[in-house]
Amino acid sequence: MAIVSGRRPPSPGLDLSDDAAASGLTLALPIFLGANPVTERTNEDWLRSLSEMAAVDDAAVADLREVLRRGLRRALSGRAAADDGFIEDMAQEGVLKVLSGLAMFRGDCRFTTWGITIAVRVAFTELRRARWRDVSLDRLVEDAPARCPTTPPADGSSQDARQAILAAMHGVLDSDLTDRQRQALVAELRGMPQAEIAAQMGLTRNALYKLTHDARQNLKRGLEAAGISGDEVRSTFDL
Repeated sequence: MAIVSGRRPPSPGLDLSDDAAASGLTLALPIFLGANPVTERTNEDWLRSLSEMAAVDDAAVADLREVLRRGLRRALSGRAAADDGFIEDMAQEGVLKVLSGLAMFRGDCRFTTWGITIAVRVAFTELRRARWRDVSLDRLVEDAPARCPTTPPADGSSQDARQAILAAMHGVLDSDLTDRQRQALVAELRGMPQAEIAAQMGLTRNALYKLTHDARQNLKRGLEAAGISGDEVRSTFDL
C-alpha cells in the first residue's frame, strides 16, 4: 500500500476517509486478491511504473506478479498439474512476458486483464508441452492407425469415403515423405505443439516450418496422384 506520510494506515476494511482527511494521509485504494493486497493503478500508472525508460518500480512488479498469480489460480482451477509451484513459475514467466511486451499494450482493456491473458496463455502452452514431453516422435509414427483398404466405397457412404482417404494418406506418408518429414507431420497432425516437435527433432522453429511445409506439399501431391483433390478432402471431413 502506498503511503505519503510515515504513519501506518488503519487495518484493511475500516473506513479510511475520516482518518485520511484528519491526518493528511494520501492512501492508495487496495484491491484485496487473497492474502496480499494489490495497489490499484490506472493503465497509465502501470505503464509508467513498469517502463524501462524509468527505474522499474519493484512494488509494481510485485503487485503484477500477485495479480497474475491470482488470475492463474482462477483460470487453472481444477487442473491437477497446476499446483502451487506451477502457478508460481507461470506467474514469473507472465511477468517477464508482460515486461518485454509493454509496447504491444493498446489500452483497449484494463492492463491487469491484458497481463492475466498473457500469463494464462503461457500456462496453457506449458501444460500442452508437458503433456507431450515424454511422448516420442517414433512412437507417434508407430502408433498411427493401420492402413485401411483403398478399394473405393461401394455404397458411397461418408464413413467409407473417410476410410479410403485416410488409407491413401497413410500410403503417401509411408512412400512419398522422408522419415523426418513423416515424423514432423504425424506429430503435428496428432496435436503435438510446434515447440515440442522442434525440441525433440533438434530444429529451430523456422527449420521445422520449412520441414512441415515441404511435407504437406508432398502429401498434397501424393493425394492428387491418387485421384484425391483438396476439395474432396475438405468436403469429406467437413473442413
